[in-house]
Amino acid sequence: MPRGRPRGFDADAAVDAALDLFWRRGYEGTSLTDLTEAMGIRKGSLYQTFGSKEALFDQVLLRYAETVASYITEALALPTAREVVAAVWRGSVEATTGDDSPHGCLIVHGALSCSAESESVRTRLSEIRAADRARLRARLTAAPAAELPATTTPESLAAYVATVQHGIAVQARSGADRDTLLTAVDVALAVFPRS
Repeated sequence: MPRGRPRGFDADAAVDAALDLFWRRGYEGTSLTDLTEAMGIRKGSLYQTFGSKEALFDQVLLRYAETVASYITEALALPTAREVVAAVWRGSVEATTGDDSPHGCLIVHGALSCSAESESVRTRLSEIRAADRARLRARLTAAPAAELPATTTPESLAAYVATVQHGIAVQARSGADRDTLLTAVDVALAVFPRS
């Protein structure tokens, strides 16, 4: 039985190269030529393997969630609300200020300057942020009331946590260093009661 011609490139390495490029330049700031050069492939191979630039971006988002943003899932498993939130914020600082990676967050910055033509990408990133906030809200809902700041609800607290998390990404992209952002996390954590 005849077999198809082998790809001649490592698809996982190609996704990693695309991740780095999208993270640095955003979705629209990354052209097909940029991608094929960074991935070491031709446009035909990109289309044959991934289908389209947007489909490749979806693969990049999955890889980002499994690697860079895995701190969110890990944080949600911690025993107290304060530990969960601290791990989300500190994980965000670590992820957005790495020495060997772009500063900022792919999910926050990936489509900030998208035109109407890329509305589906902007929507996808918004859905990811909303899903993360919903997971956090569910975890905070399960926490004993004594672990939460007084006069808050799990919904308002999840919105607060997401706002600080996204602010960390913006500050990191703007040049804030890790120590400065970790100090800001300590200040933001002051609203949580200590067990």
